Amino acid sequence: MNVQIPRGDMTPSLETALRRSVPRIYGIDNWGVGYFGVNSRGHLVVKPDRGEREIDLLEVVQELEKRGMQSPLLLRFPQILDQQVANLKGAFDRAIQEFDYPKTYQGVYPMKVNPRREVVERLVTAGRPHKLGLEVGSKPELYLALTQEPHPDSLLICNGFKDDEFMEMAFWAHQLGRRVVIVLEQVKEVYSYMRAAERNEERPLLGMRGKLYTRGSGKWEDSGGETSKFGLSTIEMLECIRLLREEGYEDNLAMLHFHIGSQITDIRKIKAAVREASRVYAKMKSLGVPIQFLNVGGGLGIDYDGSGSSSDSSVNYTAQEFANDVVYTVGDICRNEEVEPPILVSESGRALSVYHSILILSAESRFDPNLEARYEFDPKKKSPALAEMHDILEEINVKNYREYYHDALQRRDELFSLFDLGYLGLAERAQAELLFQEVCEKALHFAMLTKNRSEDFVLLAKALRKKYVSNFSVFQSLPDSWTIGQLFPILPIHRLDEPPTEYGILADLSCDSDGKVDSFVDIKTIKDFVELHAVLPGEPYYLAICMVGAYQEVMGSFHNLFGRVNEAQLLVDDDGKVRIEGLHAGHRIRDVVHLVGYDADQLRSRLQARIEAQVEAGELLREDADLILSGVDKCAARSTYLRDHRNIPQEEEPQNP
Repeated sequence: MNVQIPRGDMTPSLETALRRSVPRIYGIDNWGVGYFGVNSRGHLVVKPDRGEREIDLLEVVQELEKRGMQSPLLLRFPQILDQQVANLKGAFDRAIQEFDYPKTYQGVYPMKVNPRREVVERLVTAGRPHKLGLEVGSKPELYLALTQEPHPDSLLICNGFKDDEFMEMAFWAHQLGRRVVIVLEQVKEVYSYMRAAERNEERPLLGMRGKLYTRGSGKWEDSGGETSKFGLSTIEMLECIRLLREEGYEDNLAMLHFHIGSQITDIRKIKAAVREASRVYAKMKSLGVPIQFLNVGGGLGIDYDGSGSSSDSSVNYTAQEFANDVVYTVGDICRNEEVEPPILVSESGRALSVYHSILILSAESRFDPNLEARYEFDPKKKSPALAEMHDILEEINVKNYREYYHDALQRRDELFSLFDLGYLGLAERAQAELLFQEVCEKALHFAMLTKNRSEDFVLLAKALRKKYVSNFSVFQSLPDSWTIGQLFPILPIHRLDEPPTEYGILADLSCDSDGKVDSFVDIKTIKDFVELHAVLPGEPYYLAICMVGAYQEVMGSFHNLFGRVNEAQLLVDDDGKVRIEGLHAGHRIRDVVHLVGYDADQLRSRLQARIEAQVEAGELLREDADLILSGVDKCAARSTYLRDHRNIPQEEEPQNP
């Protein structure tokens, strides 16, 4: 009942070659940038420092199951965060040295990308030697940032629209010793700043977010340009400068900021934006504005599909090329304009966090292959119409498959017409479906062998993709896949020394037709399938969705009340020993009811009262009532996701070592 990848008869040497090529099927070396690999056992491994030390994901999943934590699992690798901070700072340091740039670089992490405590605190710790700061765009984010302890010289950049309370909180942060830069998004925020300044002797620095003419590229290209949501036009920037100068606050104006969108796919767009912003900076310096920093914003993209192209899920540049272009362009413009160059700042949140987490799913085939044998066709006992379909199945071959496939389409329509008229029973209809499916599979196999890419067989290949029901919710754990069609690398975490035999798509648990993943990364195109293995009876089949560390967690919804998944952090010591830390149980049923306005205790009391009423009325036996109430209590304390049918221990809360 599914299309299989045609293999034919293979010699041992061909089989060995195919096994070695399996990792290339998933493009691990292209999108993994050294963090991912396959070991000799055919297991997907994570290499947190891109060296010899590695973490076997299957072994981790099996160990977590022993501790009562089953999939879906969100696995974090904090050491990758450390690496990414050092990589980005190193890229700018090398560019500064190469182009003899006289100033320094400071990065900031935008908390909106992933505000989870585990992520923010690790980045703050890893960023202290590099003066990594934080960027906030709301009062809750600023509240969290106030509690962090980054390097004293790091920046706390306040973006977004601000009211007087937001402004006051930023002043408090400055009083607490933080190096705050309040970025003006509207002219009226100047007045808000001045009102706060009247109440406070110590005043934080100011910045202005300019609205550039240059637009970005990719899915977020509308974030930049003249029609963008944020940013001050040229006349608005001049008005801010005038107001600050008149009231004596001009010396606090220290930063020019711009942002042309997230995940900029084309390096030419970055060059153009930096060139335009550098020119604006230089002209402001010429007017006597004491700007110290040029903030090039976010947008440093990630190559999700490994193609190295300007497609929406890729980028045609590296982090080093990004840093080189920023440093060289700013330096060149400042030399031409004969102004002092600025300290460079970027807000590259996606680049810092995206690699550090992986979502692990258990998956199973939706169709039971034993059903075909159970309803095997017997031409002696069935109708002539079914016999004709059976003959097509027996006689189809590589020379006649096009004609026979179209004959099968006609026979199928005839059989369903007979059923509609009452001449076929359900068993015969089931056999008609099975026979037609087998004809389609054979026809598609021959089409692949002959490289027939006609519309009929392209559509047939799409229709025959096997559905792997996966224990997760797209809306909770992979919202970008649903909302904007973001592609993520998806592959098994085991059996990678075994050639895949199925073309599949993922179907999640939600009762929604959009709850699926049917587009997958590929070097040259976007695949509408992923190569998977046949699920073996009684054995788990685990898949990894990689590069989910940016945006997915904070944007996930609670559609169908599927809550947060189980989580764990993985680290590897210098001696190669893997440590599991930071276990966090995902939402339980009793947790998610609060999200939609219910009280779990009141619900239980209501249910208990109903059960007692039925017992008193003689409609329910006492022992049955006790079993129901006890069972409901146990379910309410367990995960919102499906339980594994295997004997895996279930705990209300995982045990942290």
